[in-house]
Amino acid sequence: MPKMKTKSGAKKRFRLTASGKVRSGQAGKQHGMIKRTNKQIRNQRGTTVLSSQDAKTVKKFLPYG
Repeated sequence: MPKMKTKSGAKKRFRLTASGKVRSGQAGKQHGMIKRTNKQIRNQRGTTVLSSQDAKTVKKFLPYG
């Protein structure tokens, strides 16, 4: 059997945790920081865990996850 292919865009944007949840970068941090509050900028550092509904969609693109 051939190997299943992973979507390259999903591979670059998402990773799976050990328990199978999907981690992704925080949204809303690309530009426009002058409009955001300092609290919002602080809270958007690092990564976040996707909701279960979104994770279900992303896992279709990461077949071995």
